[in-house]
Amino acid sequence: MSEYILETKNLVKEFRGFVAVSDINLQVKRGHIHALIGPNGAGKTTCFNLLTKFLTPTSGKIIFSDVEITHEHPAQIARRGIIRSFQISAVFPQLTLLENVRIGLQRATGLSFHFWRSDRALDRLNDQAMALLEQVDLAKYAGEHTVNLPYGRKRALEIATTLAMEPELMLLDEPTQGMGHEDVDRVTQLIKKVSAGRTILMVEHNMNVVASIADKITVLARGAVLAEGSYQEVSHDAAVMQAYMGTTTGELEGAHA
Repeated sequence: MSEYILETKNLVKEFRGFVAVSDINLQVKRGHIHALIGPNGAGKTTCFNLLTKFLTPTSGKIIFSDVEITHEHPAQIARRGIIRSFQISAVFPQLTLLENVRIGLQRATGLSFHFWRSDRALDRLNDQAMALLEQVDLAKYAGEHTVNLPYGRKRALEIATTLAMEPELMLLDEPTQGMGHEDVDRVTQLIKKVSAGRTILMVEHNMNVVASIADKITVLARGAVLAEGSYQEVSHDAAVMQAYMGTTTGELEGAHA
């Protein structure tokens, strides 16, 4: 088994002549937190859409756990264990936190489309759901309706529902976007906590978050890889500084793309 859980080889995506992603060679190590960063329009979300097959590559290959998945459908990708969260929190506001997590747990039971059944049939998932809520520090809110949660805790709930689907690879799309400092710190520590024994690929604008938890960083600019390495390495890279801040001196400490 390769040390890399995910690889892309010469990945390209064109839209009517516009090259959004150009010749991307990405290698994500098992058990690592790998951050994908870059200025607005760099191609980060397009990359995520290609990896989860919301978009089809123009050319190139995507390999997951030594199996090429380039031409698989989104549902097949999810079944392989590549689970994605989105920039906008995707939870059910009128359900409780416990009920939201149970929906994620349903996938493994084969009952996901048994709409005619009473929801009491899912009570057997309660212990698992509570364990996941405990993992993201939300157990005391289990019976609360999600609509009443502050934004940061909704994002934490989304991580719990993602974990419920037993991901081998979690794709987190800007998990701290729109948060105040306190929520950013809480969610950053949560990501670090749940990364134990898992692999995470994340798009993130907040450089303080990236600096504190990413094992490896890939910097994109204009759809291509500009630099790659640890935070220390990329933050002092002249080409990265030019792309982010229009300067070749200093570093990215605290910068937001």
